[in-house]
Amino acid sequence: MSKYSIEQFIRETKQDDAENEYFELETPRILEVNLTDQVWAKAGSMISYNGQIKFEREGFLEHGVGRFVKKAMSGEGSSLMKATGRGSLYLADQGKKITILELDNEEITVNGNDLLAFEPGVDWDIQLMKKVAGMMSGGLFNVKLQGRGKVAITSHYEPLTIMVRPGQPVITDPNATVAWSGHLKPEFRTDISFKTLIGRGSGESIQMEFNGDGFVIVQPFEEINTSGERGK
Repeated sequence: MSKYSIEQFIRETKQDDAENEYFELETPRILEVNLTDQVWAKAGSMISYNGQIKFEREGFLEHGVGRFVKKAMSGEGSSLMKATGRGSLYLADQGKKITILELDNEEITVNGNDLLAFEPGVDWDIQLMKKVAGMMSGGLFNVKLQGRGKVAITSHYEPLTIMVRPGQPVITDPNATVAWSGHLKPEFRTDISFKTLIGRGSGESIQMEFNGDGFVIVQPFEEINTSGERGK
């Protein structure tokens, strides 16, 4: 274990005040938001802040009746919070690795557990995976994001991006699938034969099949969707 003087430790770990991008990776697992107006973030993800920032839980109808109904139907536990004001906001989610993506009139669909934050100018909508409702622990829902702006997603350990080509479908474990090209529409394959249990956990007989032209992001970890949430 490394030993530091207090001065050395502060020098090695303190925040970088010179950075001024809207989203910055302060460490691979801590996101700094240089807030000047507002940002949407996963509820419970705030670990620290300075400045004048106000936090509000997502209102029931703040994003419209349709989205509220879909959230209620999905049993989704990772609700959003809105941070408004000016200052430095630090976000994290269970020590997961953070990746910042910048959308340029593009679309990406993210597993609801793996969406950390996004700029207010990015449009979003919840997509329910109806075919597997009740088949997986906690169900499965995803968030489709599109437009212009930054999106921060999380993964356990290093993510891997697999390209999807026409005529060459990609099969993934739903619990290890982080995100995919927004225009891809995955189909679900189910097979309860013991001979085909090729996954690593409870969802091993359910697989997502991606066809078309795009990409899929997976992680080396099987994350079980849960209906509970951490409170902060």
